[in-house]
Amino acid sequence: MKRVILGLSVVALGLTSCGTQKKIAELETKNKEVQDLLNTCTIKLNSTLAEKQALANQVDYLKQNTSDLISNVGNLTMLSSKGAENLEKSLESLKEKDLKISRLQDAITKKDSVTLALVRSVKKEVGFDDPDIQVNVEKGVVYISIADKLLFKTASWDVNTNAKNVLAKVAKIAQSKPDFEVMVEGHTDNVPIKNATMRDNWDLSVKRAASIVQVLQHDFNIAPERLVAAGRGQYQPLVANDSKEDKARNRRTRIVLLPKIDQFYDMIEKEMKELAKQ
Repeated sequence: MKRVILGLSVVALGLTSCGTQKKIAELETKNKEVQDLLNTCTIKLNSTLAEKQALANQVDYLKQNTSDLISNVGNLTMLSSKGAENLEKSLESLKEKDLKISRLQDAITKKDSVTLALVRSVKKEVGFDDPDIQVNVEKGVVYISIADKLLFKTASWDVNTNAKNVLAKVAKIAQSKPDFEVMVEGHTDNVPIKNATMRDNWDLSVKRAASIVQVLQHDFNIAPERLVAAGRGQYQPLVANDSKEDKARNRRTRIVLLPKIDQFYDMIEKEMKELAKQ
């Protein structure tokens, strides 16, 4: 019976990891589509800026012609109807280009501002000043990497009492951002492990992730539906496992804060697609 229960647990953990992998892959695909669209619109923006400059030069030329006519004739009524019509069209076209540029720049600025605000907010909340804790943001996703020596004993998945001081800061961020999902990833080095309670590094990484998730839920009241436990085993090392120090770097727990930015991206995509049609 114990073997059956253990087997079912492993299958469940495997399914959780697969589901997480699929979700991350979908998010990365979504980000790539938006980035491709952003690059296309950036090219269009540069082209539009060039057109704007050409129109501005044309306006200056027409204004100079107008000034010369006024000076020579001494009467505004002598301005040819053709010159006035061209000047009016140029000014109208210039106004339209300015509006397009402003809308596109606003969309790009909003995306950059969200990412920047996210970085500043997390670093301010965490206040980490420890080489064993790293905070960074990639494509709008926050990653907090914590060396396993701060959380666990060797080959154990029991969370240290002192580790809860670190996890309390992570929980504070999660509590301040209720629309974020919190995914915990366990990572190991490449040293094989097998004993009565663990089959391999996959097993250890998943159990450590599950332990952190349980602390966040039970000790810091993070809603369980926001939490995801995932194991990466030894297969996403930061550096080659060539030394004791490098192996220690690879043994880590990574906490990923995933903002629900679908609505934001939908807004940007809609705006950029409209501009691309013009």
